[in-house]
Amino acid sequence: MERMAIVVNRQTKLTYEDYIHFPDDGRIHELIDGDHYVSPAPGTDHQRISRRIQFQLYEQLEKTGQAEVFNAPTDYHLSEIDVVQPDIAVIDVKRRHIIASSKIVGPPELVIEILSETTAVRDESLKRDLYQRVGVPEYWIVDPQANEVRVYRLNVEGIYDAPVTHRDRIEFRTERLHAVIDLEQVW
Repeated sequence: MERMAIVVNRQTKLTYEDYIHFPDDGRIHELIDGDHYVSPAPGTDHQRISRRIQFQLYEQLEKTGQAEVFNAPTDYHLSEIDVVQPDIAVIDVKRRHIIASSKIVGPPELVIEILSETTAVRDESLKRDLYQRVGVPEYWIVDPQANEVRVYRLNVEGIYDAPVTHRDRIEFRTERLHAVIDLEQVW
């Protein structure tokens, strides 16, 4: 099996070609800056929260023909050395061209990660930095322990502003898309 790792600043970085050869072992495999991260499958509370948020986005955005809503496991090929599987993502139908048959190639309009013990540090640092770097306009971190969602939005300089915390409802809005998530239906 041929590997395609590359060397960047004298460090070996795994690529998408390496990623596609990772085992299908029921775990979540991701590449962030060419480093391989593995997480166990999410727990039932995590999946329940994911489904409830996804359902509200589906009802408001996908059913109305405005966007497509994807859940994990879906590969997001963001660069040659960055491949992740966010819990939920929204892609405007005007950008449907980034949806390939086996993966998404490029950043979605919204990425949502639900914290768990095994992913919290990664979601709040490495993934936040990655999503900012590749230009994801809005990033939500769902914290089931605190029953809150921290929302990061890109500013005109391409940097995430300080997060805004929501406990009862969140409004997602772009020039074309609009959805309101009732968090009381999530927890």
